[in-house]
Amino acid sequence: MKAIVFWLFYPLLWLISILPFKGLYLLSDFCYFVIYKVIGYRKKVVRYNLKTTFPEKSEEELHTIERKFYSHLCDMFLEMIKSMNIKKEDLLERYQFSNKELITKYDKEGQSSLLMMGHYASYEWIFALQLSMENPGYGVYKKIKHKQFDNLIRKIRSRWNTYLIDSKDTMRFIRKNESENKTGCYGFVADQSPRFHRARYWTQFLGHELPFFTGVERIAKEFKLPVFYYGTEKIKRGYYKGSFQLITPDGSTTEDGEIMTNYAAALEAQIRKNPEYYLWTHKRFKLLGKKEEVLSEINKSKK
Repeated sequence: MKAIVFWLFYPLLWLISILPFKGLYLLSDFCYFVIYKVIGYRKKVVRYNLKTTFPEKSEEELHTIERKFYSHLCDMFLEMIKSMNIKKEDLLERYQFSNKELITKYDKEGQSSLLMMGHYASYEWIFALQLSMENPGYGVYKKIKHKQFDNLIRKIRSRWNTYLIDSKDTMRFIRKNESENKTGCYGFVADQSPRFHRARYWTQFLGHELPFFTGVERIAKEFKLPVFYYGTEKIKRGYYKGSFQLITPDGSTTEDGEIMTNYAAALEAQIRKNPEYYLWTHKRFKLLGKKEEVLSEINKSKK
């Protein structure tokens, strides 16, 4: 049944992917009307997240951010579909980098690197970076249960020497590559909120103490890898610029929590500058105020 659904939807996705950009964004405007005005997709979650992050802002200010966010959300979703058939010259024109020499330096020297980013602006088109890299890029993601759609996402990403790793296999995959001296740039969208039993590390983020996964930090420490914060700026509709901020040249030299704390601070600074480009439909605050309870339960489970 799932395969039938996929093949029914695939022709539509393909037609959207070949639309000229003007047509793509006209379609996005229509999607905005349906998703925001008619359906109100996750509107309660978005409003809760915005009020929790910006208690100092007025209702009018929050509503403005909300409207801009939904418009951007529709743009980003259709840009993801556009990735199926986007031309190399269009990608190079629309997605540029301000200081990519910071990371290509490690690539040319035959050293792997870790790239941390948030659900901000265009995390879908970051594979444009591989047009400047000599070694493969790997995106860590949560495997989609629907086999056909998972294969489609993998196919899109692999167009320019970028490949996806199931988050469950990340450590094993990197350990194998490092043991075989295979260099790669590993990208992590690292702002997901961990589940109750995995919320071991907490730090300040968006004005509150919140939990983060620490997988990137553990990898950086074990393999002595450089870690970058990757930030994306939306220049205008359909145009983005990425930049790199070195968190550490060697993860093994950092204190526990240092990498995650610096990452959270860098991401928050970017969100506060232009909050409409963050993924507010994500339940970032689901464990808010539960730190002591969570850590207590985790410690009990260890005994």
